[in-house]
Amino acid sequence: MVARNQHYVVPVTWGASINFSIVQFFVALLFAVFFVGAVYIAGEYVTFNMIPVSEGDTFSGDDDSLQSSECNLFSGKWVFDNESYPLYKEKDCSFMSDQLACNKFGRKDLNYQHWRWQPHHCDLPRFNATRLLERLRNKRMVFVGDSLNRGQWVSMVCLLDSSIHDPKLKYMHNNGSNLITFKALGYNASVEFYWAPLLVESNSDDPTNHRLPERIVRSQSIEKHARAWTDADILVFNSYLWWRRPHIKVLWGSFEDTNGIYKEVEMIRSYELALKTWSDWLEIQVNRNKTQLFFMSMSPTHERAEEWGASNDQNCYSETDLITKEGYTGRGTDPKMMKVVENSIDELKTRGIKVEMINITQLSEYRKEGHPSIYRKQWEKLNEEQLSNPNSYSDCIHWCLPGVPDVWNELLYAYIFRQ
Repeated sequence: MVARNQHYVVPVTWGASINFSIVQFFVALLFAVFFVGAVYIAGEYVTFNMIPVSEGDTFSGDDDSLQSSECNLFSGKWVFDNESYPLYKEKDCSFMSDQLACNKFGRKDLNYQHWRWQPHHCDLPRFNATRLLERLRNKRMVFVGDSLNRGQWVSMVCLLDSSIHDPKLKYMHNNGSNLITFKALGYNASVEFYWAPLLVESNSDDPTNHRLPERIVRSQSIEKHARAWTDADILVFNSYLWWRRPHIKVLWGSFEDTNGIYKEVEMIRSYELALKTWSDWLEIQVNRNKTQLFFMSMSPTHERAEEWGASNDQNCYSETDLITKEGYTGRGTDPKMMKVVENSIDELKTRGIKVEMINITQLSEYRKEGHPSIYRKQWEKLNEEQLSNPNSYSDCIHWCLPGVPDVWNELLYAYIFRQ
């Protein structure tokens, strides 16, 4: 019998001991490689699948991650933040528009400048002007559309202007044509705006004299405009406001041709025709390996105060608070028009053209206090009746800067770097 607590020693030779040590070394090495690989894979998973953190300038994920329940940048709330906002000062922007400079034209309540958009389940990357200028080095970024898109362009120019301290390294070129160009010389970067309020050719295409009683579009003609931005590296479109009437007159033929055929067409149908022309142009002309394409959703108006529970004869004039009801939608927004754009974008995707819609509509709905109201340059002299009733000439369509369009550009910035 052998005692249970007796120990047995297996004798080994010196050579066998070395072989055993080598085996241990390779086992340890394999474990280390496995551990490092596991950490790397885990890190990659965090980088590409988790919600973005506030410190980062970028977010990542697959093509649909921004629309997922985890990270939808367009669903959130406004948070008052007077430490990090505004992103620039109105008086410091060399290229500020008098139509949007509310403080300059008498607005004293400046809280509209200090609101930050906070998505519900992730963070919006903070705008980094220098980083965007590097992305735009030797490139063109062109905003195409109406005065709301021009306001977003002014916001973008002010955001970039704040990081270019030498006035000799930036300039604005405007020769009275549809195209206005901001140039960052140190980067050979152009950020431009092209006036085309209906995207296709229309009788409202003159950049200054476009307020006409009747609106006419050549719904099958876009080349006159498009030749100005064919080679752009980033294109940002919008077109809603100028369509907002029951019918639009469509012209088959040219404005110079007396034999042209005119027909009154229901607005939504004429809008579809125009976007079909726009889509066809993109498919044929856009360099899919070069150009990033974006379409801004509808910018809401706040012209009827009864929609948010105020007096029937009021609008955005004297408003200083946000609308707090989540999901609020005013009658100034037309879901049918946005659906037409969405359908056009979906159809383009089947043809290999990727256009991102930047959904600014819901977040802007809450900002009834963000409009210029009476605090802007008046292009025509006001009469006594208007002066006695500020509601009558309040601008409840455009937006003060700094303000809401800066957030639109933060969203655009996030998508530019995501792609």
